[in-house]
Amino acid sequence: MLVKKSFSLAGHRTSVALEAPFWGALEALAAARGTRLAGLVAGVDAARVPGETLASRLRVLALMENKPKTRDAVNTCEAPAGSSSACPKTEYSSGENHVDPGRS
Repeated sequence: MLVKKSFSLAGHRTSVALEAPFWGALEALAAARGTRLAGLVAGVDAARVPGETLASRLRVLALMENKPKTRDAVNTCEAPAGSSSACPKTEYSSGENHVDPGRS
């Protein structure tokens, strides 16, 4: 279920609808940074690139800041810029190799 919160961003009232777990993660992140949720959201809004929605950017921030640090994926190969080839394996910092089910 989406939870809607309103903020004043760049002088305009804006509403953002996110799932409750995302709001919880963002509130924890704001507290850890010593700021309020409104300040965190304003900073994300100011840093967005054209075409990014605020809700999507906030979800990505919540996910990136709350992912387990011991299993950060590191790509074991790099495809040339503009290439459609994908790396079949992902190496994790724990030393395990896993096949990414989204890649073949």
